[in-house]
Amino acid sequence: MVKAYFQPRALVLMYHRVTDSSQDVWDISVRPDLFEQQLQLLQEDYQVLPLPELVARADKNSLKRKSIALTFDDGYLDNFLVAKPLLEKYGLPATFFIAGGQAEAEKGFWWDELEDLVLGSQNLPARFSMAVAGAKVEIELDKESFLTGSLQQKLSQWKAVGQEPETQRGKLFLQLWQLLRPLPYVEQQDYLARLREWAGAHNISKPAHGRMSQTQLQDLARHPLFKLGGHTVSHPLLSSLSKARQYQELAENQEVLQDLTGSPVQACSFPYGAYNSDSLAVAQSLGYTAAFTTQEKSISRQTNPFQLGRVQVPNLSKQAFGQFLSYPR
Repeated sequence: MVKAYFQPRALVLMYHRVTDSSQDVWDISVRPDLFEQQLQLLQEDYQVLPLPELVARADKNSLKRKSIALTFDDGYLDNFLVAKPLLEKYGLPATFFIAGGQAEAEKGFWWDELEDLVLGSQNLPARFSMAVAGAKVEIELDKESFLTGSLQQKLSQWKAVGQEPETQRGKLFLQLWQLLRPLPYVEQQDYLARLREWAGAHNISKPAHGRMSQTQLQDLARHPLFKLGGHTVSHPLLSSLSKARQYQELAENQEVLQDLTGSPVQACSFPYGAYNSDSLAVAQSLGYTAAFTTQEKSISRQTNPFQLGRVQVPNLSKQAFGQFLSYPR
């Protein structure tokens, strides 16, 4: 036990977006200038390894001191337009876990559209009443039906992780998100269509939530610094699906990425960090050599290669980021 405690450990960092977003309800965006500061620190003080090398070194108990790997989830366009040039500038490798299949490649993510509809619409009906996934959701928006400057500021400062919503719009958003998250993709899209009708499509104030194109993904995959990883077809809550559906989600996504790039896809990450024993078995059966969660824990030889933890990176300056990385995990 003591020996295991002193084994070399590494961190895998998790990013989602690199953008200066005025609305970041899940706290998953890092401003480009702060992202560059973080890369400067990593280049100066850490051993930033390609993800496959870090996993292999952990297995062999040969991790270098202060080893780190960088990952990005989902496949947002800003990863290509903003993060990629900065990673190239500092010569740092990264793995991009890409969600999508044949049909979903050109569509945005459901949670971004939900955020735009509920939190970003300039005008909404004064009352919301709809049956969603077997639950009756009823909320009076009253004065919040119009997005005033002060309300917009409140919403932009609210983080759904760890903060109870103080606005009616925030309460509505969180209720709908919780109900939609475990649903199959088709049902999510059906409810979004009903929400669009309720909100009025012309009222949507939509920020840039674009995803990388096939050409951009191919460009990433050809780059010696970068790897692509699997992240399912429709970004479902895997733990709510049957084993057969989990297999379909992971297998189609892997096949699409491999066909697109002509290279094997050997690592995946579980959407929302949610998984069960079926998820682990399916990932292994597909030939993945590593699977990643969102559990904030370091990696060592003792870590199950299909339950590898990652640390979500906040929007921090260089100095604050250094302190953040020094926390024991």
